[in-house]
Amino acid sequence: MAIYVCIKQVPDTETKIKLNDSKSGIDPNGVKWIMNPYDEFAVEEALKLKTSNNEKVVIFSVGPKKRIVDSIRTALAMGADEGVAIDAPEDLDSFITAKALAAAIKAEGEEFSQIFTGKLAIDFNQSSVSQQLAEFLGIPHATVVTQYSPEDGRVTVHREIEGGSKEIMQLIGKNLVAANKGLNSPRYASLPGIMKAKKKPLKETDLASLGVSAEDAKSVYTNYELPPEKPPVKMLEGDAESMSKQLASLLREEAKVI
Repeated sequence: MAIYVCIKQVPDTETKIKLNDSKSGIDPNGVKWIMNPYDEFAVEEALKLKTSNNEKVVIFSVGPKKRIVDSIRTALAMGADEGVAIDAPEDLDSFITAKALAAAIKAEGEEFSQIFTGKLAIDFNQSSVSQQLAEFLGIPHATVVTQYSPEDGRVTVHREIEGGSKEIMQLIGKNLVAANKGLNSPRYASLPGIMKAKKKPLKETDLASLGVSAEDAKSVYTNYELPPEKPPVKMLEGDAESMSKQLASLLREEAKVI
């Protein structure tokens, strides 16, 4: 039996983003790439479950092979046992991503007890791959999960819903849980873990080998625009009365909000 974790590699939030020439996405050159932060919670929960159930943890990721291997190795350094890198173009939509992950999981030919993902990736913020993956595999799922408790062939999860409330669900049998912040505190990869990760099994495959075509995508991205540059800050000087008058004048004549 195995525990599967699906992760994505995303741009670091401190990276300066540039658009590609076709305005269909970002230019990957010069970007610092990291494991999606919500996926770190998924990896950590899988490692906790591994300790109690004595199962191996396998990491799956879709994207340019030469790049996503780094994030898979990070998960292996944290304590995961194996990795599967699915070589694919940069700009896959969520449908093809989920379909490729499902095909790779089925191709493993091994029974799994649990799948973990992050609730969303911080680049596109679509929060849809987890649900589609569960549908492709025909298993129940729960997203934005902040508490996970397995027991006797079922798991109880707490998930956040609108209005600040929480929903408690039970999932029976194998299932997919999409982790949210607060589920746990992800561990750091230790130096010994990093050294061990270099020797752990890492399989490589691609869309064609899995019977998946990028041409079956359900959505196409066009006309991306970067947000406008923020105008320079104006510093007001003088006493409180004069600054108040200056501020009111600026809001009325320049910002035109009053």
